[in-house]
Amino acid sequence: MKPLILVVDDEPDVETLFRQQFRRDLRDGHFTMKFAQSAMAALQCVTDAGDASLILILSDINMPGMSGLELLPKAKALRPDVPVIMITAYGDAETKRKALENGADALLTKPIDFTSLRGEIETRVGRAA
Repeated sequence: MKPLILVVDDEPDVETLFRQQFRRDLRDGHFTMKFAQSAMAALQCVTDAGDASLILILSDINMPGMSGLELLPKAKALRPDVPVIMITAYGDAETKRKALENGADALLTKPIDFTSLRGEIETRVGRAA
C-alpha cells in the first residue's frame, strides 16, 4: 500500500498546485495524495484511512466552518501517530504557538516552500517504507 498524504484546504487551486509540484512522485507511485476542501471532509478521510497508509496531514488553518486549529486535536485523537503540519498565510507568533500547543508538528507559511516540504515528505515516506 502506497503512503498517503492528506492535504486539507478550502481553496480548490491548492490541489492543482500540489499535484503539479509533486507530479513525478505521484506518477512514479512514491506516495498518493488525497485532498479535502473542509475539516469535516478531512476527518472523514482520516477515519476512512483507518490503520492504512496515512503518513502525513497538511492542513490550512483558515477555513470556513471548522478551522484547521479546530481540526488538529480531532485528527490527532483519531490518529495520534500521524504528524500534522499546519499551513497559514499568517505566520505570527500567536498562531504558531496555538498550532504547536494543539499538537502540530510544524507550521508552514504561504507561499509554501516546496523544497522544504519535499524534504519533510521524503522523511515520512522513508519511515513508512
